[in-house]
Amino acid sequence: MMVIDRDIARAADILRQGGTVAFPTETVYGLGADASSDRAVAKIFAAKQRPQFNPLIVHVPDLAAAETLGRFDETARKLAVAFWPGPLTIVVPRREGCPISMLASAGLPSIAIRVPRHPTAQALLRESGLPLAAPSANRSGRISPTAPEHVAKSLGEAVDMILTGGICEVGLESTIVSCLGDGPGLLRPGGVPREAIEAILGQPLAQAAPDPERPQAPGQLVSHYAPRARLRLDAVKPAASEAWLSFGEHEVAASPITRNLSPSGDLVEAAANLFRYLHELDASGVEVIAVAPVPRNGLGEAINDRLRRAAAPRQAAQSEG
Repeated sequence: MMVIDRDIARAADILRQGGTVAFPTETVYGLGADASSDRAVAKIFAAKQRPQFNPLIVHVPDLAAAETLGRFDETARKLAVAFWPGPLTIVVPRREGCPISMLASAGLPSIAIRVPRHPTAQALLRESGLPLAAPSANRSGRISPTAPEHVAKSLGEAVDMILTGGICEVGLESTIVSCLGDGPGLLRPGGVPREAIEAILGQPLAQAAPDPERPQAPGQLVSHYAPRARLRLDAVKPAASEAWLSFGEHEVAASPITRNLSPSGDLVEAAANLFRYLHELDASGVEVIAVAPVPRNGLGEAINDRLRRAAAPRQAAQSEG
């Protein structure tokens, strides 16, 4: 569905007045608000029922805008030039006098920044003239939204406007890389595979050890992206009472409802389908979703990360992308 100019103008006006707007990016739909306003950012946490120690990603239209907010060293700039606009978030030190709300940074001296490539997101950023804090547009800890109807079902009237823009192309949240002076580290796998980043840097990414009590970036808490149903991972086949989330040429066994992330075994297709199929299987009302093994190379690293967090015990929940 094409977004007409008056929708962008209306959404931008809502944001300038301190409201919230759900909008599409190439990864998932984000719940946006003026990142420089404490009050506007607080509305995001309230709408999502999100813990305030969990930092948000700030979206800007280009690298020039990003460099007014954070300090980019050679490594961070190399990544920005290679992958922006696109599904990569870079965590850098905040500049002195950075106007971004400390609530968006969860009180940290760093800031997570991304330049999205979705044309609707770009149009909204440029029309509003604001940096936008925008975690995924769903209740905290639940399945991320890749279609406008997912946003409406999860947030309802908690969001001032949903700016529609079709199904998200990538379907997984952005990869998050830390560039804080101690060498580049992977904080969250996502829409840019580790291998592509390491090829640009000419060195391996360190694997950050997240502190669940003090995350440096979104998506680091133990339970996240969770459907109502329980997930059973690395299943050979489903039980008769289970839904079946398959991959590749796995046998389609008897089950109330089945989806195949990619019959051909394409990890790009699987990533794009992951959250949408979890929404659809969860809506069937089953208690358990059996999930076939997915390779861990390329985008498979991010897919398995999301599945593992979705399957984690719910008492550890409360996180968001």
